[in-house]
Amino acid sequence: MLELLLCSLVTIFPDYLYRRYWQGKRLGREITFYSVWFELRWGIVTCLMLTVGLITVIFYFHPSTNTATLFYRTIPIVPERVGRVAEVRADFSAPVQKGDVIFKLDTSKQEAAIEAARRKIAEVEAALLVAQADILKAEGQIQEAKGAYQQTSDELDTKRELQKRNPGIVPQRDIEKLEVLLAARQGSLDSATASKQSAMTRVSALLPAEKASAEAALADAQVDMDKSYIRAGVAGRVEQFTLRVGDVVNPMMRSAGVLIPEGAGQRALFAGFGQIEAQVMKVGMVAEATCISKPWTIIPMVVTGVQDYIAAGQVRAGEQLVDAQQVMRPGTILTYLEPIYKGGLNGVTPGSSCIVNAYTSNHERIASNETGVFKRLALHAVDTVGIVHAMLLRIQALLLPIKTLVLSGH
Repeated sequence: MLELLLCSLVTIFPDYLYRRYWQGKRLGREITFYSVWFELRWGIVTCLMLTVGLITVIFYFHPSTNTATLFYRTIPIVPERVGRVAEVRADFSAPVQKGDVIFKLDTSKQEAAIEAARRKIAEVEAALLVAQADILKAEGQIQEAKGAYQQTSDELDTKRELQKRNPGIVPQRDIEKLEVLLAARQGSLDSATASKQSAMTRVSALLPAEKASAEAALADAQVDMDKSYIRAGVAGRVEQFTLRVGDVVNPMMRSAGVLIPEGAGQRALFAGFGQIEAQVMKVGMVAEATCISKPWTIIPMVVTGVQDYIAAGQVRAGEQLVDAQQVMRPGTILTYLEPIYKGGLNGVTPGSSCIVNAYTSNHERIASNETGVFKRLALHAVDTVGIVHAMLLRIQALLLPIKTLVLSGH
């Protein structure tokens, strides 16, 4: 409507002035409701053509969209294991800090595992003390075996010497008994030495390995115990948290609630523009937005990112072929917009619906020496008509509360 009024000022209105003051025709006389088309046909036709052209230029080079939203990330609250809720420390809606416990699962099984691991460590440490005592015992047995062996060896040497000096004074049977006894003493000595070596191996290798295994089991039980405390990974706010003591939670079935990070939805605005704007939307374009949750306010923004693919065309691997007719609605060009001034989105509720206008700027092309005169005039005209869209956005911002509260049957 605004475009039509502006175009009529340079088409219909001059045509009427010509008819009124040059031809002397007056409203209500020569120019009536039935003759207005014949009298002002040139101005009306020119106005319609100019209006269509102006609307096309405005909406193409200065695109607008009503599908703009402050999207924000949510974190599902899920445990890492299945368990029964033993304690709840958060309300249905409550702020939380990073590391705060939201709820706790039953830990009787984990506590038993921790206690069993601690007792195993104590058992290994006691076995280590016993093994050290076994080393001392083995050393005593070695000394005893050495003494017995030495005594038997000396007695055998003495009797052999006597037998050598005076054959027949020592019975041969006694010498053979001493030789057998000496071999037995040697076996006792070897057995005592092996016992000491076994005890030393237990102290240096086996028992430390068993203790390390028990400590690993304790650490594993402690990790499982820590998983029973579900904590907030980031600072934010817990919403729609309905978990209560006695409920059984399963991470594979559903989450226990939602955690909204602090500052979510206050950084960027996501807007979907029509596919025809794919060649127009560029990073760095100046834009303006007005949101329903913050009425009568124009927020200056800048385009910081343009998604170079359309989500409606994505294909997932499956057993069925994709038919193009399955895409019922055409997708949009997703763009990311950030406020030009710090705190520009303050007061805008995350998830709020907004209206966004983006404005094409041809300043660099106009300033270039390679641009011709007529092209400069055309680019100036393109940039200038952006004012019309800016006026339309402000009218929309003015009427948005009235449209929402009155005309929509609120």
